Amino acid sequence: MSHSSRLGADSVSRTLAHNRLGVPAVVFFVLSAATPLTVVAGVVTTGFAVTGIIGLPIAFVAIAALLALFSVGYVAMSRHVTNAGAFYTYVTHGLGRPVGVAAAYMALLAYNMLQVGLYGIIGVAAAPTIDRWFGISLEWWVIALVAWVIVGVLGVLRVDINGRVLAVLLLAEVAVILVYALANLGNPANGEVTFDTLNVSNLFESGAGAILALAVLGFVGFEASVVYSEESRNPRRTIALATYISIAVIGAVYLLSSWAMSVATGPDQIVAFTQENSSGTIFVLADMFLGGTWVDIGETLFVTSVLAAMISFHNTCARYGFALGRERVLPAALGRTSPMSGAPVVASVIQSVIGLAVIVIYALFDLDPLVELFYYAGTTGGFGVLLLVAVTSVGVLSFFNRHPSGEAPWRRVIAPVLATILLVIVVIVAVANYDMLIGVPSDAAQRWILPGLYVVVALIGVLWALYLRSSRPDVYERIGHGANAATGISVLDLDATADEPGPEPVR
Repeated sequence: MSHSSRLGADSVSRTLAHNRLGVPAVVFFVLSAATPLTVVAGVVTTGFAVTGIIGLPIAFVAIAALLALFSVGYVAMSRHVTNAGAFYTYVTHGLGRPVGVAAAYMALLAYNMLQVGLYGIIGVAAAPTIDRWFGISLEWWVIALVAWVIVGVLGVLRVDINGRVLAVLLLAEVAVILVYALANLGNPANGEVTFDTLNVSNLFESGAGAILALAVLGFVGFEASVVYSEESRNPRRTIALATYISIAVIGAVYLLSSWAMSVATGPDQIVAFTQENSSGTIFVLADMFLGGTWVDIGETLFVTSVLAAMISFHNTCARYGFALGRERVLPAALGRTSPMSGAPVVASVIQSVIGLAVIVIYALFDLDPLVELFYYAGTTGGFGVLLLVAVTSVGVLSFFNRHPSGEAPWRRVIAPVLATILLVIVVIVAVANYDMLIGVPSDAAQRWILPGLYVVVALIGVLWALYLRSSRPDVYERIGHGANAATGISVLDLDATADEPGPEPVR
C-alpha cells in the first residue's frame, strides 16, 4: 500500500461518520440525556421535599433562560469549530491547550459518573416491576448487567440506529409525562387551579440557591448537541436548532409537570406531599387520578427513561474518549472508528468495561446502588457539567475576542459576558449548598471530596498537557485540531502562542 493510501485509510479510521444525523436525531440524543421522566420523578420531587421551597417551577424557567443565553455564544462557536470533543475543544481554542486538556479530563469524569450512576437506579427501579409482572425476584446488579449489554451493543452500532432507539423511548416518556400533568391540572386541590409556584418572588427566598442548583441538574445533556457536530448533516444549522429546541422542550416539560403537581396537591401542601411520597409522588398522583394501569405504564417508562439516558451518555463518553485518542492526548487506539458503522468502537468498548467494573465492585462490596452510586455519582456528574459550562463560557468569550469571525456583538461579547457572570454565581451557590444537593450533614467529608475531584483531575490534565509540550511537542501541537489531527492540518492553525497570555490570536 502506498504512503498516500495509508494516510487516507488512517484518516478515515480517525473520522466519525458524516451526514448521519439531522435535527430530530440530535434532539433525541439531547433530550434522552436529560431523562425527562427521571428528572420529573426524582429531581422535581426531591427539590420540593429537600428545600421546602415551592418555587421550583419558576427555577426551571430561570435556568432554561440562562442556558439559552449561554448557548448564544456556544452555538456561534460551533459554526467555526466542529469537533466531537465539544467542551474540550472549545476551551482549548479559547483558553489554551493546558486548560483544554484539564476541561477534557473534567468532562470524562463528569459524563462517566452520570453514565455509570444510572446502573444503580435502573436495577432498583426495574426490580419491583419485574417481580410484580413475572414473579421473579432479581438483584439490582443482574438487571444492571442486562442494561449494560444493551448499551454496550448499541454503542458500537451506527449512531443513527442509536438515534432511532432513543426516539421511540423518548416520545413514549414525554407522552406519559404530559398525560400525568394534564390529569393533575384536571384535578386541582380545593377545585381551584393556582399559580403560586410560578411567582418570580419565589426565586428570592432564603435557600432559593438550592433549587436553582437542582434545576441545573434537570438540564444536564443539553450541551451534548455539539458532541454530534461531526456526524450531523449541515452542522451549522443542525446544532443551533437542536440546542435551542432541546432547551425549550426540556424547560417546558419541567415547568408544566412541576407546576401541575403543585396544583394537584395545593401549593401549601406540595412540600409535605413530596416529603411523604418521595420519588413515588408522580405515581401516587397518577394512581389517584388515572388508575393503576397508568401507574404501571409510568413505572415501566421510568425504567426505559434511565436506559435511554445510559445510551446517550455512553455515546457522549465514547466520543470524548475518541476525540482525545485521535489527538494522542489519550492512547491513539481510542481515536479509531469502525469502517462499517463509523462508531468509535475502542472508546465505546472501554466505556463498557468501566461500567462493568463499577457494577461488579458495587455488587461484591454490597454498596447501596441508589444512594452511593446513582445519587452521589449523578449529582456530582451534574455539578461537573455545570463547572464545564461555566469554563466553556469563559472560553467562548476569549475565542471571539481573538477571532471575531464576523459574528455580531450580541453573539460574541454581550451574551457570553452575561452568561459567564450568571453561571459563576450558580456554581458558587451549588458549592455552598453541596451538602443539601447530596443529602449529607454540612460537616460531612463528601460535601468537599466529591466536588473536589474536579480540582484534582483538572490539575492532572494541566500537568499532562505541560508534559506533552516539553516531551512530545508533535502530540501537543495536535491538541484542539479535531478531525484534522489525522492529517496535521488545523482549521484555526493552532500553535503554542495560545498558551501565553496576551492579545495574540489562538493558533
